[in-house]
Amino acid sequence: MFVHSTRLQSEDFSYQDLGVTWRLSSLFVQLIPFEKTHLTFCCIGTDRSTGDALGPLIGTWLREHPEFPYEVIGTLQQPLHALNLHQTIESLQARTLKPYVVAIDACLGRVEKIGHIVIEKGPLFPGKAVKKELPPVGDLSIKGIVNVGGFQEYSVLQNTRLQLPYDMGKVLSRALLLAWQRHQLKLINNRHDDSYNHNAWQ
Repeated sequence: MFVHSTRLQSEDFSYQDLGVTWRLSSLFVQLIPFEKTHLTFCCIGTDRSTGDALGPLIGTWLREHPEFPYEVIGTLQQPLHALNLHQTIESLQARTLKPYVVAIDACLGRVEKIGHIVIEKGPLFPGKAVKKELPPVGDLSIKGIVNVGGFQEYSVLQNTRLQLPYDMGKVLSRALLLAWQRHQLKLINNRHDDSYNHNAWQ
């Protein structure tokens, strides 16, 4: 959980925008290297705080998809949070083949931005909103603004209605799964085109 601040190379969507799932999936197809087998989704947060449950909800839904082939760290059953984040990052960095990490977390922001999804290249900084010193994580950041920041952040998180992280999480998990499926379809179409061109030359 952190405070959102505007940075370069970011995209911003309201989860209620018309066609937002498709638009998000189009961006994810461009930004996420689905061709890599060492792709990891780090879904940060905890089910002990309604406002901070966005990451674990998304992680749970991704993990439950029977064919989703990538590593997912952080679910409602096994959350990725302040107590195990350091160890998890060290473990990822120690691998011979370092993974490309997509980091997902809830955040606080301006009142008019509540319900917005922000996609940024580069890491996110978990715990910043509640003054925790945690290591940055991710090659790509996906952040959902669940409430207003700047005052009594712990209380704000605890009193955020679960409905908002739930609805935002559904949109994001569907968009990620759709992006992966579109990537698969693109591979199939490319193979078909290559086969057709080869046969035409024959």
